[in-house]
Amino acid sequence: MSLRLGDIAPDFEANTTQGPIKFHEWLGDSWGLLFSHPADFTPVCTTELGKTALLKGEFEKRNVKVLAVSVDDLDSHQRWIPDINEVNNTEVNFPIIADEGRQVAQLYDMIHPNASEKATVRSVFVIGPDKKVKLTLTYPASTGRNFNEILRVVDSLQLTANYSVATPADWKDGEDVIVVPAVSTEDAQKKFTKGLNIVKPYLRYTPQPNK
Repeated sequence: MSLRLGDIAPDFEANTTQGPIKFHEWLGDSWGLLFSHPADFTPVCTTELGKTALLKGEFEKRNVKVLAVSVDDLDSHQRWIPDINEVNNTEVNFPIIADEGRQVAQLYDMIHPNASEKATVRSVFVIGPDKKVKLTLTYPASTGRNFNEILRVVDSLQLTANYSVATPADWKDGEDVIVVPAVSTEDAQKKFTKGLNIVKPYLRYTPQPNK
């Protein structure tokens, strides 16, 4: 059974390249990014984990803890990390789960047998401080993820969790947002003091309220 938005992210204990963790305890009051890669010593994964390390400051700014997972063992991860560091001119600065028993992969439905019976697909889960799943993405093994898009979604999730707004197509942090339909135009004019642009009765833009 696959996880759906709003479900509690399954808790687990696992060995990682930074020591053993209990997932919910490790996450604490932070947001979380849990993402799987098919295998160590593979080209696309090497670029992905390097990109994640390079974005360390961006994830920290958003209070996001990053956790990678694959079904390779801890020794394999430790032998692979120097390659990631060298190729991307960075230092891997987040834990990688050794999931050789496929516990995490099964909890999060990361193995899609029709794609590969053994390797995890490129799954992405963004998890809120309430331990609920806020975003799921699944990429094929041949396609590397867009980590700037993941950051963009986190920006939207964190904004819309605190204000009665949604974000339009291709929105980026700092751009106008949409007032949710549950707020009447009369109430929106009082609530959003930076102004309201009424395109349609149901489509009302306002400047990003936390800027």
